[in-house]
Amino acid sequence: MAEKILLRIKRGTPGAQFWESFAVEVDRGANVISCLMKIQQNPVTAEGKKTTPVVWDSNCLEEVCGACSMVINGRVRQACSALVSKLSQPISLEPMTKFPLVRDLIVDRQFMFDSLKRVKAWIPLDGTYDLGMGPRVDPDVQADRYVLSTCMTCGCCLEACPQVNGHSPYIGAAPISQVRLFNLHPTGKLLAAERLRGLMGPGGVGDCNKNQNCVRVCPKHIPLTSSITAMSRATLGQAARDLIYSDHGEQTHDDPRYR
Repeated sequence: MAEKILLRIKRGTPGAQFWESFAVEVDRGANVISCLMKIQQNPVTAEGKKTTPVVWDSNCLEEVCGACSMVINGRVRQACSALVSKLSQPISLEPMTKFPLVRDLIVDRQFMFDSLKRVKAWIPLDGTYDLGMGPRVDPDVQADRYVLSTCMTCGCCLEACPQVNGHSPYIGAAPISQVRLFNLHPTGKLLAAERLRGLMGPGGVGDCNKNQNCVRVCPKHIPLTSSITAMSRATLGQAARDLIYSDHGEQTHDDPRYR
């Protein structure tokens, strides 16, 4: 059974944003992406004015890729899992505000990927040949790592964080949690010290103001605040080790004993 939905969408490009309303008919159980696809097929406003199709990001449509993040009724979330039957009308759609606007509901999340580079959020491999069986991992560590590995770099945690703004270099909760993920990996531990150093200094874990908005909006329910607490302790320990070994003239960057 079809139902008529009213949407208010914030559109435009940087410095030239405006609101447009659309009335669309969708089937029961439709999500926000379904509404946007209906508008794309027939871009006519609720007032009957012909307009350009709304543009947005999406890919998997099953809350895995993180591309369709937007502010829906004032709360940042994934559009693919936002069912219109559970949203109050009119449904307002806005682009995230903590990332540079491209157009309509599309933003540039490059800042997040640059932050992952800063903390070396990957597992180092020696060549592309068969490395054989990897080291055994404790089941409890596997369970901890699994939930951390579900991060989709969607940007919801950064959008909700008051510390992420144009006046602060803070990298946000997601990259910090990824340091915890890769430092728990048997091979990833080889770069543990370098990752922790990436969290030190301006924009690092010390800039977190403990607001906890990040964990409230995370679509994957990742324990982001626990990761921030763990990495805060770990960076303090790394800073102490760096100070001790540098005072003794010992190597602190390449020697695996200090990781």
